[in-house]
Amino acid sequence: MERSMEHQAKAGQEAKPGQPQWLGVDRYSWYVLGVLVLVYFVNFIDRQLLTILAVDIKRDLSITDSQFGFLYGTAFGVFYALFGIPLGKLADRWSRVRLLTWGLTLWSAMTVFSGLSRNFTQLGLARVGVGVGEATAGPCAYSMLSDYFPPHRRATAVAIYSSGIYIGGGLALLLGTSISGAWDHAFLPGSRPFGFAGWQAAFLAVGLPGLLLAVWVRKLREPIRGFWESPRPAAPEPATWSAFVRDLGTIVPPFTMLAAARRGPMALAGNVLTLGAVVLAAMGLTAWLGDPVQWIAIGIGVYAVASWAVALRHNDGEAFKVIWATPSVVGLNIGYGLICVISYASSAFGPLYGMRVFGGDPGTVALIFGAGGAAGGALGVIAGGVLGDKVAESGQNSRRVLVVMGAFTVSLIPNLIMLTTQSITVAYLAVFPLWFCLSAALGSGSGVLVSIVPASVRATATAAFLLSATMIGLAMGPYAAGRISHAFDSLRIGLTGLLVVVPFALLALYISWRDLKRKEA
Repeated sequence: MERSMEHQAKAGQEAKPGQPQWLGVDRYSWYVLGVLVLVYFVNFIDRQLLTILAVDIKRDLSITDSQFGFLYGTAFGVFYALFGIPLGKLADRWSRVRLLTWGLTLWSAMTVFSGLSRNFTQLGLARVGVGVGEATAGPCAYSMLSDYFPPHRRATAVAIYSSGIYIGGGLALLLGTSISGAWDHAFLPGSRPFGFAGWQAAFLAVGLPGLLLAVWVRKLREPIRGFWESPRPAAPEPATWSAFVRDLGTIVPPFTMLAAARRGPMALAGNVLTLGAVVLAAMGLTAWLGDPVQWIAIGIGVYAVASWAVALRHNDGEAFKVIWATPSVVGLNIGYGLICVISYASSAFGPLYGMRVFGGDPGTVALIFGAGGAAGGALGVIAGGVLGDKVAESGQNSRRVLVVMGAFTVSLIPNLIMLTTQSITVAYLAVFPLWFCLSAALGSGSGVLVSIVPASVRATATAAFLLSATMIGLAMGPYAAGRISHAFDSLRIGLTGLLVVVPFALLALYISWRDLKRKEA
């Protein structure tokens, strides 16, 4: 911490004569941003690898489209969301560098375990572990970048960081096909080392380097918390394991019931009633749609989020007011979560759509959807962040929300073209603009969040933002697309059906814009 304070005091992130600067920010801050981009890059390679290997995994493990949607979305997303909250709280109290190091180590190890999986259950458990580990990335990185970059550069910094999503996701498609294809070509089924198929070798190959990257991350300096805020927030309470366990008790079942009991009989009764309602809803959905593992996981997530909201109101009134009682934050979280229904489903099934609907060659599909999606996503998220910073230079964050709404609306054009065309060439041409516009919404949306919440709860608010994206978008989008596809035997219909969320997403974002506009006025 002393080195970090010396760095901040000396480099100061303020323009000084003779000090190396770029856009008014010192070189070490850009170095930290570069390392965090690499971390997010690895994060999404590990997360996205599943999609391009879907055909082989579905064949070897005998799983359906809806089960694949569960593996990609729900198994990962629910536990990513659940652990994101207590880990976000821990990031507000403890060293963010250390926490990110441990998280990177865990999710890389679980990616390796994915390659060792022999059945649906084992792969599902590995995806849960990846989700828990990756839950450290967003809260730690957003909070650190907010302390390394001044307010008028935050959206740009967060957008550049977020470009790792698309670079990593795109490279995952290319690496997946290359490694899997090379392995299967080199070894016949009866002579494969340890009996590994090509898709298993791909998971092992991308998981192991993450363990080395964790050593590099551990060498980063911890920045001064709230460096740019005036007045600077009070030092957070010291992080202790008892506090972390207490935070786990607010959202991770079954500890949630014990935490409610400590607040009194009425709190316990309310928690039990909530649990009962969720159980009945999960049973009803299972009877109607099947797929019990999906609705059990969703039920756990809904009950956990409800328990956390009640506990937060009791334990941390300031954070509750920001996250659950501020229309601009609530509208942004819900609106962006609904955008993620479309983006995560497109991410999960896009390569499979190219192969199944158009009969595309796996290598070509990986190249177009991987490179085109990566380029469009990386450029789009940076463009969205830069544009958000530009239009909000005078502190008008409502304009950032307009960028989110505009980018999402424009993204519907290439999306509809891809879903209606009969030409594989036209579908390929739609990949870049689709991901450019969808990611521009993220670039500006994340800039809104870090600019409108206090530094003292920024990591927790970030975890809530990612919770919405995962519980609404990731846990439901891929599953819903797969379920509809399975019912109609058409992946085209499955992806098209998700467009029903568009008006609701725009309405939620309008509520956020209106609240910010009222405050600015």
